[in-house]
Amino acid sequence: MEDWALIRRSAAERVPNARIAERLGISRTTVVKALASDAPPRYVRRPSGTSFALFEARVRALLAEHPDMPATVIAERVGWTGSMTWFRENVARLRPQHRPVDPADRLSWAAGDAAQCDLWFPPKKIPLEDGTTALLPVLVITTAYSRFVLGRMIPTKATEDLLLGMWQLLQLLGRVPRRLIWDNERGIGRGPHRSEGVPAFMGTLATRLVLLRPRDPESKGIVERRNGWFETSFMPGRSFASPLDFNDQFTEWLATANQRVVRTTKAKPTDRLEADRAAMLPLPPVPPLLGWRNQVRLGRDYYVRIAGNDYSVDPTGIGRMVDAGADLDRVQVRLDGRLVADHPRVWARGLTITDTIHVATAARLRQEFQPPGSLTRPVTPDGPSRTTWPPSSNAKSRPVTPPAPSCGSERPGSGHARLWRTSTSTPNPAPGTRSPRSPPAGS
Repeated sequence: MEDWALIRRSAAERVPNARIAERLGISRTTVVKALASDAPPRYVRRPSGTSFALFEARVRALLAEHPDMPATVIAERVGWTGSMTWFRENVARLRPQHRPVDPADRLSWAAGDAAQCDLWFPPKKIPLEDGTTALLPVLVITTAYSRFVLGRMIPTKATEDLLLGMWQLLQLLGRVPRRLIWDNERGIGRGPHRSEGVPAFMGTLATRLVLLRPRDPESKGIVERRNGWFETSFMPGRSFASPLDFNDQFTEWLATANQRVVRTTKAKPTDRLEADRAAMLPLPPVPPLLGWRNQVRLGRDYYVRIAGNDYSVDPTGIGRMVDAGADLDRVQVRLDGRLVADHPRVWARGLTITDTIHVATAARLRQEFQPPGSLTRPVTPDGPSRTTWPPSSNAKSRPVTPPAPSCGSERPGSGHARLWRTSTSTPNPAPGTRSPRSPPAGS
């Protein structure tokens, strides 16, 4: 290699080829070849056949039909008995030639054009009201132009909670991006289908929903990278007492995170936010109708079920239609527009939430319902006395007919503890006889 460089330098100084050959002790033919080559000489071994060459044609045929077939399966199909490491290396060399490519373009975003939305699941369980813990989703929205990040934890992935979370975050942003980009989240929609309530929500905002194709995470890589950033920069060393505590800590951390310079834009998100917001759409003058909704006739147990839990209602509405609604924070029930129940929303599931005022009202109404002179079991504002039905297994084994529910009672096994009242003015009939109050048979 040193001779090659010396030959070219001497030739540049107009030294004759014969003099160069004489100085270096080489032939003039070698000098001519060195001057004709563009690269220094190097040793190249003559290619020879390998043990894989006998199987290459069959391997290519399998890869052409099944580009993702594992190398171990291919080795079994073609009858390979040699080194698996050598076989895997050759399959890895051939596979890209038969696998279809999916290029990912580098996108540029205009101000106000789009915001990318996603769900992030923090790798730490959050304590709930009943003492259990759960992995809860965090709704994250990142504006594509300014890279400004908003987020909050929500109770579930249901459509109702997703839309409530989006509305709260858009209110914090103060404007509406012209496009909201989602992947195929079940609560938003998949393919050409949209979940119930989503088209009305997008129409109220006058924005456009974009659902990405399956296996296309690069189209919303901005928010995907933020999710990984949360796990490495926000989560380490933190503990949370409740979802509310998580949201407080996350909001405080985002206020600092949005002031850091982004490598791709070379600017802080807060510095580009005003230009981004100026190109967005305004918030609608009338807020969209969102949240959990349930219209039901209030039963005698004065509870309504909404968002997976039972909430007590003012018993004065028993027998009438009530409208129950829940957002991310409160559960409210209205009767003809009048508020008859207001509870904080419980994020745990399968619980019964009772207002002691409702229990006291039920006890008063129950007492007023009884005819004068009748005696009932005492009822306290802490709750009614409880009677279990059917009887326990240690009772006498004889046919038992459950008592017919009297005034103020419910049929057994209806889901809540019931109060059984028996008037003492009429003794129980003996077995096999008819009660004086029962109508004659066949009437």
